[in-house]
Amino acid sequence: MTRPTLGRLVQESTAAIIASRLRKAIRDGELPAGAQLGEAQLARELGVSRGPLREGMQRLTQEGLVISIRNRGLFVVELTADDVRDVYVARSAVERAAAQLVLQRDVAAAADQLLAVVNEMRQAADDQRSDRVGDLDLEFHNVLVSLAGSPRLSRTHHTLLTETRMCINALQTTYPPPDERVPEHRAIAEALLLVDPGVVDRLIVTHMADAVTRLLTVVPPS
Repeated sequence: MTRPTLGRLVQESTAAIIASRLRKAIRDGELPAGAQLGEAQLARELGVSRGPLREGMQRLTQEGLVISIRNRGLFVVELTADDVRDVYVARSAVERAAAQLVLQRDVAAAADQLLAVVNEMRQAADDQRSDRVGDLDLEFHNVLVSLAGSPRLSRTHHTLLTETRMCINALQTTYPPPDERVPEHRAIAEALLLVDPGVVDRLIVTHMADAVTRLLTVVPPS
């Protein structure tokens, strides 16, 4: 019997690695909104040549994380209120589609993975580790979409989560305290466990709408 071909291993290109590193720096605020991406300095810091660096930055431009301004150079995008709303509209569409796919798979296993993240969130909230809760918040949504088994949804969602982190970094004074985030995520996971598509969909829509409201709420000076 002929053995099936395993196929070649895919190795990331230098440009892809550079794009990933810059994406993480933007997500974590190391390269803040509005920051100019100086080609010479970045090539020196990353220890790479300018060719793959340009290709990596071009990928981020295509993703909408970097903008090219004529005669000035490349800059990390600055998200407006409309951008924030649009990010969450797109996230809602992706995550609702992902949830419906998850409901067609091993729902119990999926719910277990999501509840494990929620339990970590609860512990971090009890320990008053707000930054850790924020990381787990995004990890919950990352796990949800990855469980759908759709590479295209995951690819789109990855960029959206980077933009979400940018929104939070810029507007974190209005982000909810940990104790509000934990029950919202637990409710989504438990609705999946009950295999209730309508409730899951409604909870995701409400969760996204609430996030936009919180992020865009102007906090009065104390």
